[in-house]
Amino acid sequence: MSIQSERAKRTEWYCHDRFGMFIHWGLYSIPAENEWLRSHKRISNKDYQKYFDSFDPVNYDPKKWAKLAKEAGMKYAVLTTKHHDGFCLFDSQYTDYKATNTPAGRDLVREYVDAFRAEGIKIGLYYSLLDWHHPDYPAYNDLHHPMRGNEAYKHQTGEHFERYVEYLHGQVRELLTNYGKIDIMWFDFHYQEMTGEKWEATRLVKMAREINPDLIIDNRMGGDITSAEPEIYSGDFGSPEQMIPAGGMTDVNGVPIPWETCITLNDHWCYNANDLNYKSARNVINMLMECVSKGGNLLLNVGPDARGNIPEKSIEILKEVGEWMRLNGESVYGCGIAGIPKHDFGRITKGKDALYLYIQDCCSEHVAIYDCPYEVVGARLLCDGRELSTDDPWNVTSYTVPGHTVNFVRTPPFAKLNSNGNVVKLLIKQSK
Repeated sequence: MSIQSERAKRTEWYCHDRFGMFIHWGLYSIPAENEWLRSHKRISNKDYQKYFDSFDPVNYDPKKWAKLAKEAGMKYAVLTTKHHDGFCLFDSQYTDYKATNTPAGRDLVREYVDAFRAEGIKIGLYYSLLDWHHPDYPAYNDLHHPMRGNEAYKHQTGEHFERYVEYLHGQVRELLTNYGKIDIMWFDFHYQEMTGEKWEATRLVKMAREINPDLIIDNRMGGDITSAEPEIYSGDFGSPEQMIPAGGMTDVNGVPIPWETCITLNDHWCYNANDLNYKSARNVINMLMECVSKGGNLLLNVGPDARGNIPEKSIEILKEVGEWMRLNGESVYGCGIAGIPKHDFGRITKGKDALYLYIQDCCSEHVAIYDCPYEVVGARLLCDGRELSTDDPWNVTSYTVPGHTVNFVRTPPFAKLNSNGNVVKLLIKQSK
């Protein structure tokens, strides 16, 4: 079986579920600025230690996080088990730099896994390939290390990098064996010469697949997922960040590949006390529908604070998204590319026997769908199931474009319905 065929089999559930929660949480939640704080401000291990010594998330209750994710309509979640600063939320035997040695005093990944699994949400674990705390990770000559260019670290150039690689592999094995079946490993990230076999990526992936053949892995270890013959470590899905690719993602032959875009709910990944620039529920739903219409997923990030609370504004937005998903989730789950260009009214997704028209605003009595490759046999308003007319309007000639076909749906006054957008379900036969 080819790498592409194996990838398609592994990602079947993933391409059905479409919507997930990303969680950035760690020591950097205490300064409440940025998870790259150490790099940006050139903070040493010694000066960063105060956050380790005071990490005590007394309100951490992942059961609440999991219930919120489920309420929002999210089907999988990804938690930062170790970010670039090297701090581990899990009880690793390979380091003392872990949550069990902080005032928290316990394995926080264990609680996350148990809570989300109990809600039926698939489990993803983020693991940074970088490590600014480990003594064998390059410092002086590295692009991102907080101590880059610092003469006191001139000796730390990765001379014994093989020891760090064994550390990395050992921790990944722990994550894949100590918490039951893990659904996603989300590695982050490669740069310059720190890519591919620098991490001994082939060996790492083979080890992971031996533990769990169904494990889904992202594409951030290196390699080219779009290649006709991708490397084994090139991953199962593409992972664009803070943007939605214009045409989705395909391989070099134009065949769609699995992908998700990861996007923040405000402007930061981790908790930032001063960042109140939140996306609205309407923005989130529009992004989700755009992703699905292009054959992709949305991994939406939240940043809990140092005490373990997801910010109230995030909760408010996710609950509003969840209410929309409760009525319209059929247009997301199990849906994908419709094969119809985006129309003025909004995005179009396709399920097994239906097209779904996501309509944010409509100022006319009819919606016109041009060049539909399917036979339309009926229409319903998804939120309540009411039948909608597909008869041609009296002024049908006004919509005529030479060389193009057109289908019509008579729409209700959407202003009286959902301000976050409404979905029309077109019942179809697979071909005209």
